[in-house]
Amino acid sequence: MQSTLLYFRKFFLLFVISFIINKEVFAFRDLYNNSLNVPGPAIELLNTISVDSSTFIVPFSRAGNLILVKARVDTTEGNFMLDTGCPYLVLNLTYFRDYKRISNDEEGRGITRTEFSVGKTEVEHFTFGSAHYYRLTADLANLGNIENSKGVKILGLLGIQLLNQFEMIIDYEKNLIYLHRVGRKEASSYHHEMLNDTSAYSIVPISIRDDRIIVQTIMAGKKLKLIIDSGAETNLLDSRLPNKIFENVSVTGRTVLTGAGNEKVEVLKGDLRTLKIGNKSIETLPVLITNLEKTCFSNGGCVDGLLGFDFLSLKKIGFNFVTHKMYIWK
Repeated sequence: MQSTLLYFRKFFLLFVISFIINKEVFAFRDLYNNSLNVPGPAIELLNTISVDSSTFIVPFSRAGNLILVKARVDTTEGNFMLDTGCPYLVLNLTYFRDYKRISNDEEGRGITRTEFSVGKTEVEHFTFGSAHYYRLTADLANLGNIENSKGVKILGLLGIQLLNQFEMIIDYEKNLIYLHRVGRKEASSYHHEMLNDTSAYSIVPISIRDDRIIVQTIMAGKKLKLIIDSGAETNLLDSRLPNKIFENVSVTGRTVLTGAGNEKVEVLKGDLRTLKIGNKSIETLPVLITNLEKTCFSNGGCVDGLLGFDFLSLKKIGFNFVTHKMYIWK
């Protein structure tokens, strides 16, 4: 329940950001984590996955800066948003009202403390590219606000648990996602042919915590934990960070965040200078500065910021969710 609430806090925060500033804005468990020499705790298998082909390509379209892919829930097919900041499969309540609830509604709060409700259901068969998932537990939520702001029908969100057994490369120029289900015997050796030229990209270690991709960097002598989020249209920094961090930010103005209700929060916007991820330096990156205390981890500690579309779309970017590596093209 706590993980679910953390996700929805994040989701509504990012929606209101995209709505106000008007920017062009898997649930299964690791089947073989115990047998792999990779970081992270073993997690029990809750659902079943099969693939028609271990390697496949999924084309995507864009709604603003959001990635939309075709997927199917049982007999319903349509657009789903790829959201690595989301833990699970999330279904839009508008189109799945007849699905049986398997848990009571839970109450969550967004960044402006606006209340919303979610529930859980079970999906018999979910298909994404060549991957098939069976008996998935999915969250139910009303995604009507984001549909209205983008003018496109969105059936749901694809969260990170659906990707746990995959290497994924996103090519924003070609609008293609390259996926490979990493087998037990190839966990330490497999990489896509696009990774053959090791001079073309950098490798950065990542960790998965509370079903969120975390990358670490150092700025002004402080270690920062940043979420990598394909469902975010902008980048965020926590306003509670030390003043030395903000010496690297050129403030350009203010904007107002409005939650699902009428409450509002004013935040600063600016340009972050010389962010370094691994051995890659990014000269400038637009950011919003807001209080991220609602995004703290379930077992303590908080994130310091979030990297979204403006970071991810600079070049091709890849993730190996088995070996916990991120690939950033130069």
